[in-house]
Amino acid sequence: MPSRTRRRRLAVTSALVLIAPLLVVGPAAADPNNNSPAKLTKAVTLDGVMRHLDAFQDIADVHGDRAAGRPGYRASVDYVVDTLTSSGYAPTVQEFEFPYSEEKSELQQLTPTAKTYVVDRDFTRNGFTPTFIGEVTSTVVPVDVVIPPGPDPNSNTSGCEASDFVTFPAGNIALLQRGSCGFAQKTLNAQAAGAVGVILFNEGQPGRTGLSTPIGDTPGLAIPVVFATFAVGAELASDGPRVVRVKVDFLSDTRTAWNVFAESRAGLTGNTVMAGAHLDSVQDGAGINDNGTGSAALLEVAVKMAKVKSNNLVRFAWWGAEEEGLLGSEHYIATLPQAEQDRIALYLNFDMVGSPNYFNGVYDGDNSSGTAPPGFIPPGSAEIEDVFEKFYADRGVPSEDTEFSGRSDYGPFIAVGIPAGGLFTGAEGVKTAAQAALYGGVAGAAYDPCYHQPCDSFTPVADGADAALYAQLAAGYDLRGNVNAEALDVNADAIATAVITFAFDTSTVNGVRSPGKSHGAGTSSVRITS
Repeated sequence: MPSRTRRRRLAVTSALVLIAPLLVVGPAAADPNNNSPAKLTKAVTLDGVMRHLDAFQDIADVHGDRAAGRPGYRASVDYVVDTLTSSGYAPTVQEFEFPYSEEKSELQQLTPTAKTYVVDRDFTRNGFTPTFIGEVTSTVVPVDVVIPPGPDPNSNTSGCEASDFVTFPAGNIALLQRGSCGFAQKTLNAQAAGAVGVILFNEGQPGRTGLSTPIGDTPGLAIPVVFATFAVGAELASDGPRVVRVKVDFLSDTRTAWNVFAESRAGLTGNTVMAGAHLDSVQDGAGINDNGTGSAALLEVAVKMAKVKSNNLVRFAWWGAEEEGLLGSEHYIATLPQAEQDRIALYLNFDMVGSPNYFNGVYDGDNSSGTAPPGFIPPGSAEIEDVFEKFYADRGVPSEDTEFSGRSDYGPFIAVGIPAGGLFTGAEGVKTAAQAALYGGVAGAAYDPCYHQPCDSFTPVADGADAALYAQLAAGYDLRGNVNAEALDVNADAIATAVITFAFDTSTVNGVRSPGKSHGAGTSSVRITS
């Protein structure tokens, strides 16, 4: 799942091609009778899903990660293509170009204690025009910061006036707080006062604690500038002196990524059911939960449905460059003719379905929690939500609404009016005490403590995770590295249930009834329309 601050626009070309597999897997078993929720969920096993996750980890071990534009992503595509081919599908691969960026920026505290901050979690580089590339090590000096922050957002004037820097010692790094004037103005004022670098940080009121990307025109900028969370800024502003190293560096070019598709053997093409998950990881990580879990579970469902003769066409999708801003799914919808868009009955999305400190989140298709603006969610999405909620209720498993904001690959679908739904077990958000009472786990800790980090792997502690926290999680859960096996097992069945239900009947969503028997998947009768 992409960071909210890293949305980039997709570039130019597309083609449908077949990529020659580089990995070889054995033939997968499929049964034409896996045609009901009961039968398919029995066939889709945790062991089967974990085999795909093992393959993704092996790929990351060889290539360093599975990020779009890098060799590990190509190997992941090859693995999915080969697995689908071995199962009897004729997969297609859609190629597209995208603006690739490789982040090399760094933020470190050297004294009084050494500490390295994590890019895109604790800090991010600036998006100024121009962006100065360089590094500096010096003492960090707070300039008119207010900690704790005042009650009102945009009230802080840190760095907004040249007079703020009257006592600023030239040759140091300025620590500036978000507030009443633009980031570019603060930065240029600091440079004029002799600062050799700038650390901007968020203001601190609710909704203003995380990361943002400083933008604006900065003529003559000649010092490195980064933006940090409020927590990092408050830490650096505390008792000093603190010596800090700031480095701004990145690589930017255009690279190729791919979407992978596979379609059922049978089904009404005018009433296509789509189910997707993003295949790419972030850079420098295996992406085992984000989104190895969604990709692996969907792949196992596809394998076990390979011989099912469904009433509706089922199209499975594995998206590329989601972590760069939903680029693969955006490209697919942007290049799909309107007539083909009209054939899509609904879209199901699965992004992070095995978070170690999980909750069972169902996209809020009826907007009962009021987090989406009026008209944002297409009609029919509430009925998709109903299928997932019924699954959990029938299993006696708790579930709850999760924000339906367009943050994952369903976003481009709902933007053109296609009903959507799906599952999410949590990312950087923090588990509440009430959720811990329902699901177990650790209240006050992130749903995925390794979200967008190298420790999103099968060896999280060795890759930098908090050993004590993961020991606590493992004491209460069946934890397989950074994956909660209990959550993944249940949610793989939830995915199977929804896909097979709509494969035979979408009438609750769009009124279309397909010919043929529903095999317990739902009600069917004579086709009304296509």
